[in-house]
This record gives sequence, C-alpha cells and structure tokens, in this order.
Amino acid sequence: MKAVFFDFVGTLITKEGENETHLNIIREVLKRTGVVLNPEEIWKRYEEESSKLFSELAGREAQKIRDVDTEALRRVAEHYGFSVPEEFWEISLEMHAKYGKLFPDAIETIKGLKELGLHVGIITDSDDDYIEAHLKVLGIYDLFDSITTSEEAGYFKPHPKPFQLALGKAEVKAEEAIYVGDNPAKDCVGAKNVGMISILLDPIGQKRELWGNCDFIVSRLSDIIDIVKGLMEK
Repeated sequence: MKAVFFDFVGTLITKEGENETHLNIIREVLKRTGVVLNPEEIWKRYEEESSKLFSELAGREAQKIRDVDTEALRRVAEHYGFSVPEEFWEISLEMHAKYGKLFPDAIETIKGLKELGLHVGIITDSDDDYIEAHLKVLGIYDLFDSITTSEEAGYFKPHPKPFQLALGKAEVKAEEAIYVGDNPAKDCVGAKNVGMISILLDPIGQKRELWGNCDFIVSRLSDIIDIVKGLMEK
C-alpha cells in the first residue's frame, strides 16, 4: 500500500455535526428573510430535497455544490413562501466552519497513516472553496498530501474520474491505494470500479445490507491503521 484517500462528510466529519450545521443554516436563512417558520420543519424538507437532487446526480457530470444546495433550498422556499438570500452560500460556509465536527479519532488516524509513509488524500463531492475553508478551520488542511473534488474532476462519485485524478496526483496504481468512505454505493463501488481497495466507515452498523459492496468494514477510523499494516505486510 502506498496511499489512503478519505471521503469528507460522514467519514472525517460526523453526520451529527453536519445535521447541526444545516439546521443552523436554515435558522440563519429564516432570520435574514424575516419569516416566522419552524426551522426544524424547514430543515427536514431541505434535507429531503437535497438528498433527492444528489441521488439524481450521483456519477454524473458535476455541478457546483453551491448551485445544488441553492436549488434544494429554492424548492423549499417556494413551497413555504420565502426567498433564498443572495448570501446563502456565505451563510453556508460560515455555519460549516462553526459547527462542523471531526470524528474524535480522525487526526490520530491521519497522522498514524502518514507515519507509515503513506500518501494521505481526500476525494470528495465538494466545491474547492468549501473543502479548503472547512479543512483550514478544522486545523487539518496541511495534513493532506492531495485534495481532489468533484468540481476539479468534473464528475460526482461513483464516476471513475475523481478516483483516477487522485491516483494520478499521488502517482500510485489503483491496487496500491485504499479509499475510505461512509456511502457503500458511491464510495465503495466507485473505488472498487477503478481497482482500489474500499473501506466503509459504519459506526453503528446501519448499512449492513450494503456491506457486500465494500472490502472492509470499520466502526472507528482508527481501525484503518491495523488494516493498512496488514495489507502492507502481504
């Protein structure tokens, strides 16, 4: 093994933190538009619209995440009778920086892999400005040897292009690399389709019915180090 790549949301940062972030985005949007609505109700509808859009776009030519998120909120706003603020993306970046939370063992895992002499990178469906700003706020930007986004690759996972672009940056073959993600369909399938080894992070085993898509399953990021060591010994 020569390289390990990570997804971001749900893999390095917690889904719980992401939910809190999105709820606070909605709170701030409602505050700035001056409408009195239940933020949790609006948030749930926003999550539904966002999930629907991203499911439809999986594996297809990438769009800017800001545009997809704005369209999701626009649909909700139209239903409830308010307007999306022009500064919506700035609100989004601000709330992500404020409320995003790393998994508790994320930093030690990244550092442990680097101590093994591995290239450690990120492959994520993200806009360039979002991922850079978020990693810097979390204090882990400089820990990564490469960052590959859907915006840069031009396609969303599980399309092979993001994975192939990342492999090229690391100058490693697919069979020399591991990809860690939390989505069996996008992360495991996408990685395996280009010949990478896939590891699924599933802390509470809620994706058990899709484990067959993945080479390894872990409940903690720190478990990855033992898997990597074992593969390096072969």
